[in-house]
Amino acid sequence: MQTKIRVGAVSYLNTKPLIYGFEKGMMKNEIELVIDYPSKIASMLLENKIDVGLVPVAIIPKMKEYHIISDYCIGCDGEVASVCLFSEVPLAKIEKILLDYQSRSSVALLKELIKNYWKIEVIIEEASENYQSGISGTTAGLVIGDRALQQRKISPYIYDLGMEWKKYTGIPFVFAAWISNKALANDFIIAFNKANSFGLNNIEEVVSKNPYSIFDLKHYYTNCISFDLNDGKKRGLEFFLKKLKNNL
Repeated sequence: MQTKIRVGAVSYLNTKPLIYGFEKGMMKNEIELVIDYPSKIASMLLENKIDVGLVPVAIIPKMKEYHIISDYCIGCDGEVASVCLFSEVPLAKIEKILLDYQSRSSVALLKELIKNYWKIEVIIEEASENYQSGISGTTAGLVIGDRALQQRKISPYIYDLGMEWKKYTGIPFVFAAWISNKALANDFIIAFNKANSFGLNNIEEVVSKNPYSIFDLKHYYTNCISFDLNDGKKRGLEFFLKKLKNNL
């Protein structure tokens, strides 16, 4: 009996279009799907507990071997909506920033913006669960995923990292990509791409299957998250990885 490929995906709403085909039964005989938050999926891929993961691209420099196996990703070309720095005061008055424990790429992106674009002096602090309650006064917080969409209703100052990167570099950004830690068969990759595209070609259906009153998901999937790993995003990814390498 053929061993199934272990695939890890993120539990956030932003991944729903990419995994909808799998949820509908596509590749059910070829893959075993695991769902968790981004940094957990990243650790699983680094530790060979899964074979493929929709993982933060910031882990790429840590991998002994990696292959980007899909034509799709979690990216943006401007405002992303769900990766933001939230604050009660303007950027210049922030004294401390709490980092989202579920993130890797977003944390690395934030640090790049702090150092080379905003050029502000702040205390950076690793956070744990329920840290959003600490976003008050001059303490800001990086929040990603569904919790960021909720935080948008609370914080008066919102610095969208996708938009800030675009203003900084003029190019798109890739937060996460489908990455394997070993070479996979071409027929598997073709089928994987087909499964990814199923949800993207049926966005209305994906939205209806995931009712969410906090944010307009159709707008989110068509105007904020950009799923195609096109040439622009590949340039953005290459530029970001160079930045990471220089900071190692």
